[in-house]
Amino acid sequence: MKLSTRFAAAGAALFAALPAWAQEGALQAPPAAISAATVDKGDTAWMMTSTVLVLMMILPGLALFYGGLARTKNMLSVMTQIGAAACLAMLLWVMYGYSLAFGPNLDGSAGKILSGFGKAFLAGITPASQAATFTKGVEIPEYVFVCFQMTFAAITIALVLGSVIERIKFSAVMLFAAIWLTIVYFPIAHMVWAAGGLFFDMGALDFAGGTVVHINAGVSALVAALLLGKRIGFPQERMAPHSLTLTMVGTGLLWVGWFGFNAGSALEANGSAALAMINTLVATASAGLFWMLMERVNGHKGSALGFCSGIIAGLVAVTPAAGNSGPFGAIVLGAVASVICFYAVTVVKPKLGYDDSLDAFGIHGVGGIVGAIGTAVVYAPSLGGPGAADYEIGAKLVVQLLAVGTTIVWAAIGTTIAYFAAKAVTGGRVTADVEREGLDLGEHGERAYNY
Repeated sequence: MKLSTRFAAAGAALFAALPAWAQEGALQAPPAAISAATVDKGDTAWMMTSTVLVLMMILPGLALFYGGLARTKNMLSVMTQIGAAACLAMLLWVMYGYSLAFGPNLDGSAGKILSGFGKAFLAGITPASQAATFTKGVEIPEYVFVCFQMTFAAITIALVLGSVIERIKFSAVMLFAAIWLTIVYFPIAHMVWAAGGLFFDMGALDFAGGTVVHINAGVSALVAALLLGKRIGFPQERMAPHSLTLTMVGTGLLWVGWFGFNAGSALEANGSAALAMINTLVATASAGLFWMLMERVNGHKGSALGFCSGIIAGLVAVTPAAGNSGPFGAIVLGAVASVICFYAVTVVKPKLGYDDSLDAFGIHGVGGIVGAIGTAVVYAPSLGGPGAADYEIGAKLVVQLLAVGTTIVWAAIGTTIAYFAAKAVTGGRVTADVEREGLDLGEHGERAYNY
């Protein structure tokens, strides 16, 4: 009895002392330990998942979407160009692209147009390194942020290739990609998305890549197509897609992967990601149906190709608005973009006569412009957007127009430089015999189908 009484007394004394010890420990803890940003495992898991979803957009999503739209003799060449260019982008990203876009200059400062080589070859980044999100005090592992942004660079250069397939050399693709990423993509990504960047500091709205990815890729695609020239037989010969089945499969994979693209750009698993998710659903659904409606209005049958085109147009348009719009604003934006892209592809392109093989400009360029400018409108709280009560549409429109205009000019000039450099070294275009035979055999020595 006496022994148990003594243990009880000792235990009571121990628990009574715990608050004092805890307080003393907190007072002695360094300030950094108290104010350190939190790395949440849920956010980290979501961002890793989003990264894989964007990778799925490239291979197999975009490869099947573009490959199905090509002719049979060029199917594998299209898929190979996309895959190889994406791989090259990933390697350049870790060597110097991430540093130029998001890393500091060597003196620690941040440039307005481009950053420096402070993180070249991922210098200073370790598993313990953290990257900021949009919530103060909440961060994610920097390696995860590096990987997520890497997939954006990879898919953007892959999108450009949609305008020049069936006639460009594989060697030209690779050299063009290396130069284009360096002088076009990395600067635009820095200006729009990096702290200290020109348009980031101006408050430009680009949630997931309306300017950085789609306008950038679309305008570059148009310029590249004009410089490379038309395919032999265009537009007299029929150059129909060889497999709309594969294009439909690719469309589905792109839509699913786009949730990583858009909702992942919230950088956290939170309400902003949820808003981006629902907007990616409803804007895309609206655009897919409105494209088919435009086909009927113009005297044609609603087609599978039209449905797929509308789906992509909606995804493109909602990209900058994903977390910057209410759901009903996104529905309207998707519908408007789909209608405008429809006429850009079916009326403007034939009248101007340029050979944008897979309508990379007509959908990504035009849809990106509509989405980027429209984001300034749907962001308004009066229209259901998440903007502040004193939000001014006019002021934001000016910023959006400046970002759009700069991206168009920068992409056009940079693409011209990259193309002529690649042409000088590789010749740029395959011979007429290879083009007629098909690039699958002529460039890669294989066939997509053995029949």
